[in-house]
Amino acid sequence: MNEQQVHIRPITQDDTEKIVGWRNKDFVRKNFIYQKPFTVEGHTAWLKEQVEPGHVAQFIICLEDGSEIGSVYLRDIDREAGTAEYGVFIGEEEALGRGFGTQAAEQMLDYGFETLCLDRIFLRLLEDNERAAKSYEKAGFRRVENRRESVRLEQGIRDVLFMEIERSVWESAK
Repeated sequence: MNEQQVHIRPITQDDTEKIVGWRNKDFVRKNFIYQKPFTVEGHTAWLKEQVEPGHVAQFIICLEDGSEIGSVYLRDIDREAGTAEYGVFIGEEEALGRGFGTQAAEQMLDYGFETLCLDRIFLRLLEDNERAAKSYEKAGFRRVENRRESVRLEQGIRDVLFMEIERSVWESAK
C-alpha cells in the first residue's frame, strides 16, 4: 500500500469552518457520542475555553500533498492524574479506511506521553464502530474489559466501549 504519510499541526481559529463542516457530516456525526450539530459559535467557545487554557490539545490531520482530512485531540487533560481522553475524526470520506487515523493516533500518543508526560490515555467509542476499534488497536489501545455504558442517541440506545493505553505499554512497543 503506497499511502501518504500524515502529520499533525496545532488547530487554529482559522480551522473553525473546516471543523464545523466535517463534524456536521452524517458519516462523522453518527460515530460520535456527542451528536448535536456543531456551530461556529460553539467551536469558537471550545477553542477559547478548552484549547487555549490547555484542557484540550487539538490538531489538524494533514497529508503530504497538503490536504487536510480531519482532527485528533486529547481532551480533559488531567496533569495531576496523568490522564486524558483521546478522540479523532476523519472528515473527508475518501480518506476513510486508508490508515490515516491510525497514523494520527500514533503521533497523538507520542505527544501525550512525551510532551504532556501522561501516564494513561483512554477513549470511548460506540460499540458498533468496528473500523475505529481496529484502528485504535493498531495504534496500541486495548479494550477495557467489564467497563461499558450506554447512551441515548438519535439512533436509539447505543453501547459505549472503553479502550486505553498506558505509558509503560506504549514505551515497550516503541
